Amino acid sequence: MEYGSIERELYVDAPPQVVFDVLTTPEHIRDWWSAETDFEAAPGRPGTLTWTNQDSGVTKSVPFTVVASDPPHTLSFRWTHEDGETAALGNSLLVTFELTPAGEGTTLRFRESGYRERGWEAAVLEEHYNDHRQGWDFYLPRLAATAKQAAGAR
Repeated sequence: MEYGSIERELYVDAPPQVVFDVLTTPEHIRDWWSAETDFEAAPGRPGTLTWTNQDSGVTKSVPFTVVASDPPHTLSFRWTHEDGETAALGNSLLVTFELTPAGEGTTLRFRESGYRERGWEAAVLEEHYNDHRQGWDFYLPRLAATAKQAAGAR
């Protein structure tokens, strides 16, 4: 396996502006990604995603930096860099969401790249890649469901 990037494309039954709002609004992020956050969707702006294990109460916080934001078309951010480092090519993964109108809804193209550039040994690379692949396969359908619900509430 290459472990270069994770790519997905899905149809979301909501217009691009609603999908973009679901990607960038803390209450919606809580719904689909189960994470607490508060950030501004503007290039260069930092943010943090915090997940809490409901059974143990243990929290895990992950910093990220917005790379590009063109509402309602594109959002990208870098994450998985070490604490204290500035996210950049080679020390972080790049996540990109591209939103294109499709009928009454949106085609969402997702890509997470930068795995090989991290310089991880093969076993660590495979572990991170598989963990993220499984995570996105779980969370992206939840994003679509949250957007559909948000569109229906408007």
